[in-house]
Amino acid sequence: MVTVFYDSMCPLCVKEMRKLSRWDSEGALNLVDIHQADFSDRFPDVDPSAANRILHAQDHNGKMVYGLDATYVAWHAVGKGVWVSWLRWPMIAWFADKTYLFFARHRYRISALLTGQARCQQCQII
Repeated sequence: MVTVFYDSMCPLCVKEMRKLSRWDSEGALNLVDIHQADFSDRFPDVDPSAANRILHAQDHNGKMVYGLDATYVAWHAVGKGVWVSWLRWPMIAWFADKTYLFFARHRYRISALLTGQARCQQCQII
């Protein structure tokens, strides 16, 4: 099982989690909202502030991965890893990681441009 810690106040983030959830026919993902009231109690080893800055995931071996590595692990878990695997290629990974960090830092503005909604009060996946 792969656990993905996502920002439920980000419309684009929730949209991606919806897609992953639809593709997850094997139950390979555990999608966890970092804004849940009991988040820190349930996941004391995950800093919610850090998880709000950059995507966090725990792979099936229990290893924490971050950013596009977290994205790859999640997409791979639902059988779509090939769609994002090129983002981890050595000659592309550095640029992709920098682009991801820019996106993560400005995701609310980007969400507003693409969806018309900058934030939501804990958008629902389902």
